[in-house]
Amino acid sequence: MRNLTRWNPLRDVTRFDPFTDLTGFWSELPVAPLRQLEPEPTMRLDLTENDTGYVVKAEIPGVKKEDITVSLEGGMVSIAAEVKREKEDKEGDKVLRSERYYGMVSRSFTLPADIDTAKAVAAYDGGVLTLTLPKAAGTTSTKLAVH
Repeated sequence: MRNLTRWNPLRDVTRFDPFTDLTGFWSELPVAPLRQLEPEPTMRLDLTENDTGYVVKAEIPGVKKEDITVSLEGGMVSIAAEVKREKEDKEGDKVLRSERYYGMVSRSFTLPADIDTAKAVAAYDGGVLTLTLPKAAGTTSTKLAVH
């Protein structure tokens, strides 16, 4: 003969054993699909100095050069870019998944010497923005056009 026991919906929670394997518990949570999302974009910089000035290389992949803004004021350098990423998975004419990201990425830093804004050059090629910033004595503010 079998023993009857009362059903308790919280039985597994009340008998919590920290030494049990919880992999099944974590895989059943609805947060598992979030692991597939892409991280927010970041801007990585390389800064080198020589006798005449500075060279800044900033990685900004997937951005149009029209969406990049470079501002110089004295020794302060500001780089901003508008990032637009779209990803769409289609099966025939039916869209199964569509992911979009729109946002701004920016970096600002101060150099030890002022920049000659009249001779500064900005170029964008292959996802890398290269700034050539010669040293100067005066302080002016300007925005560079990206070529």
